[in-house]
Amino acid sequence: MPKHIYFLFFPGYQTLDIMGPIEIMSHLPQTSLHYVSREGGPITSAQGFSINTEVLDALPPQSVLLVPGGMATRQLVHDQAYLQDLAIWAEQSSYCLTVCTGAALIAATGALDGKAATGNKNAFAWHKSVRPQVEWQSRARWVKSGKYYTASGVSAGMDMALGFIAEHYGQTTAEDIANKCEYCWQTDPTDDPFAVS
Repeated sequence: MPKHIYFLFFPGYQTLDIMGPIEIMSHLPQTSLHYVSREGGPITSAQGFSINTEVLDALPPQSVLLVPGGMATRQLVHDQAYLQDLAIWAEQSSYCLTVCTGAALIAATGALDGKAATGNKNAFAWHKSVRPQVEWQSRARWVKSGKYYTASGVSAGMDMALGFIAEHYGQTTAEDIANKCEYCWQTDPTDDPFAVS
């Protein structure tokens, strides 16, 4: 069972991509949440929300890495130094979760090659152009492939987070958290009203 969850921030991240899963996962017992970035310090979202982060050096055993999306991923997928560090963190993680265009960011490291994945359907063609070696799923709220979990756009991250919790902490725990948050959890990862053809 994971003991640490690392939420990776970068300038221009999409606020709900990461804050939704933070709210969901903050209810987990005996689990530490860490707010990190490559450089540390305050990081501001595309919506102007700022959070103070710690420098991410290395992930300890039994760790989860969660990567949000946002317009900033359009530049980061070409930042080789950033991708090298991200590839190391993804490899170190026990599980790696992405939301929205965060999937394209992880995909750019090569970690998703040959694996099923999904991402924001409004940017789906772009996802495929970033890394065609990935088996991109056009109809999926979220996808699990080995240790990698990828969610569709923005709010789908909360459904994926609850799905992850159901698998690793139990269905009852996931349902209890959803109820505490008064959130209507979409439990079926294949039910995708925003699917693209």
